[in-house]
Amino acid sequence: MSFMPSLESILEDPSVLEILIDNFDRVYVERGGQLVDVASPYVNNDDLMAELVDLAASMGRHLDESHPIVDLRLEDASRVHIVIPPIALTGPSLVIRKFPAKSLTIADLLGFGSLSEDIVTFIRACVEARVNLVMAGGTSSGKTTVMNIICEMIPPSERIITVEAMAALRFKHNRRVVLEARPANLEGRGEVSLTDLIVSTVKMRPDRIILGEAQGGEVLHLLQAMNTGHDGSMLSMHATGIPDVLARLETMASMGNPTIPLLTIREQLAKAVQVIVEQQRLPDGSRRIVRITEVMGMAGDSIQTQDIFEFYQTGIEGERIVGHFTATGNVPKFIRRLKVPMSLFTPR
Repeated sequence: MSFMPSLESILEDPSVLEILIDNFDRVYVERGGQLVDVASPYVNNDDLMAELVDLAASMGRHLDESHPIVDLRLEDASRVHIVIPPIALTGPSLVIRKFPAKSLTIADLLGFGSLSEDIVTFIRACVEARVNLVMAGGTSSGKTTVMNIICEMIPPSERIITVEAMAALRFKHNRRVVLEARPANLEGRGEVSLTDLIVSTVKMRPDRIILGEAQGGEVLHLLQAMNTGHDGSMLSMHATGIPDVLARLETMASMGNPTIPLLTIREQLAKAVQVIVEQQRLPDGSRRIVRITEVMGMAGDSIQTQDIFEFYQTGIEGERIVGHFTATGNVPKFIRRLKVPMSLFTPR
């Protein structure tokens, strides 16, 4: 039986990626990158609330006026976010981000036009060369999907430790340890933060540390780990555009220790991160890697970057955005570490 019986038919629809409810009579889904209205199975808000309360209780959580916001992770790694009145003024709000039953592959993404063969070759070479990498993008842009695929490129001989607030990375690896943060209980005790986990991870003999969905001060500890021998580590984060990536990383790292001068944090960031992969969900609903950027280091008090690959939009056909992926002509400073031909960086 479905964990939400009223939504069972929608949950079983493989074309639905997300389910969104704003009130008992406003139910819609994401299908093919677009939001589509569907018939509501609920009679009124009491009917919806009863199902939401039962769902939270089945996961050992309270949902009421004293606890109006709840995050849940289901057994299949799908994520649920609930907000109810009096916080949600328009009525009970629910978002279910479904985790696909079948994980996408590089071949799938190539078929969708999400990236190119040259980009795959470059990213694989970066992983094998133990380049520190950031996967960035907006909400529902496909970051986790791409991150899973990148992590599968890590050699099977290496020991990987993944750290997440809510475990969503599901790549296969024989030597992987999965750590998940824990919120405080109703008495305000028992919290295990992402920072706690990163500090612990460094003591667990990882070859690489993978941080999913960076949120705050734990970034400082990960940057320090990257700068002290944990090469090839990665993190994903919400950001739109390379300047936003750098600014948000800087802000989150400063949360880890506000007494550290901002310039010092910026220098640590410039040394730790070498490649940023930016993924976007475009207006037509398609998801693409739109830019791969190298962090080149400091020049004065600013971080210098250069784009290595980009998606070049040539127009719109019907409602679909068309274009192609191309190298920019810039060659990364760490080229000697990569086993790739120089022709890879020739613009096409």
